[in-house]
Amino acid sequence: MQKTHPLSILFTVLAMGCIALLDTTNKVVLTSVPLLMVLWFRYAFQALSTTAFLLPKEGLSLFKTQRFSLQLLRGLLLFGCSFFGFKSLEHIPVAEFTAIGMLTPLLVTVLAKFFMKEQVSLARWLLIMGGFLGALMIVRPGGDVPLHAAIYPMCMVVLYALFQILTSVMVKTESPLSMHFFTGWIGTAFATCLVIGWWTTDVSLSQLGLMILVGLSGTLGHYLLILAYARSPASSITPYLYSGIAFATLLGWLVFQHIPDFWAGTGITLIALCGIGSALLNYYRQ
Repeated sequence: MQKTHPLSILFTVLAMGCIALLDTTNKVVLTSVPLLMVLWFRYAFQALSTTAFLLPKEGLSLFKTQRFSLQLLRGLLLFGCSFFGFKSLEHIPVAEFTAIGMLTPLLVTVLAKFFMKEQVSLARWLLIMGGFLGALMIVRPGGDVPLHAAIYPMCMVVLYALFQILTSVMVKTESPLSMHFFTGWIGTAFATCLVIGWWTTDVSLSQLGLMILVGLSGTLGHYLLILAYARSPASSITPYLYSGIAFATLLGWLVFQHIPDFWAGTGITLIALCGIGSALLNYYRQ
């Protein structure tokens, strides 16, 4: 059994703090700037900063890929995930949105069962059902999450789970740095095609600053996760991903004065416990 490197824990927690900041800033800026414009800026910032950082170190090897079609599919999956995530934040509080997003590792287990023929124990199935029960507590009638808006985070979870399954297949033959590079530019290209009709020059300096913060926090968060996964196995890091719920709840309270109600809080806690339990089962199985 591999031990978890202390720096991996630190990088993971810092990454989740950055991603919570990304989501909170998104929710603020999306009230006054078109969604597709914010999404374009987020991807363009990541693509340019990643290229500027990696190209001098990696050279032309950064462009090497054995399966460009899979790179394209992976980039489109993440772009779709980002779109539904941004759309979710227009309607859903940050803490509840983050908790629903944390269903992804549980759904990955289900997809791995059917697509990769992996064995799933009874205990893991119970944890998966517990996680989805928690989601139902969050999106129940009368809660802070409108029922019509619940489809957006669930679409995000499905696309991100497919993204992770595809990544686990591609990492066997593709460089992680090249995958990160292609993902950024494919998302930027797709966003550029869609943003044309939504572009506006009526953007204040404060709005521009918020969009820069969106790009910076997203790019830094994903880079910190790469550093974490480079030092420790994914299964040992997954429990620390749930620190993002705490960051999202704190920022949601500080910025929007929102605190989840009893049933939403119970659902959030249940998702976190089931997700951590599933990760620990996977870790101690090694």
